[in-house]
Amino acid sequence: MTTPESVVRALAEPTRLRAFAAVVLGAGTLADVAAASGLKVKDAGTALIKLREAGLVEGEPARPADLKPLAATLTEAMPADGLAPFIRGEKLVSLPVAHERRRKILEHVASHAFTPQTYYEEKEINERLQAWCDGGEVDHVTIRRYLVDFGLLERGGGLYQAQPLPM
Repeated sequence: MTTPESVVRALAEPTRLRAFAAVVLGAGTLADVAAASGLKVKDAGTALIKLREAGLVEGEPARPADLKPLAATLTEAMPADGLAPFIRGEKLVSLPVAHERRRKILEHVASHAFTPQTYYEEKEINERLQAWCDGGEVDHVTIRRYLVDFGLLERGGGLYQAQPLPM
């Protein structure tokens, strides 16, 4: 899934940025991209692979991907609840570094993924968290560990229990 974060991450590397610029300016073949960007063929090929994985380049010969759907999401108003840019819809994009903000984000995920005082097997916990982590930069195992560390999930006897959120 192409997100603003994945675009920035892909283009933050100078080689990929040069290769992407070459594609946008009309270079389509690997040789054309290498020549237009001043990169070695091997480096241009690696950059094109990464750009395709990021959803920025498609097809053969290479051409820029349609980013209009992504651009449309950027014009939507960001909610003032402090969850953006960490949560988009029902997806966890990333986690903040600050402890209190991280807790707020994890409380949001827990309140939407689990019912308090309900027991879950690890497989179900993983499935629910994977749905939240799909396309983001944080994996479900890390989120599960943080939920336990913050006391939002309690682990014991092979089961997890969702805890009520503090008022």
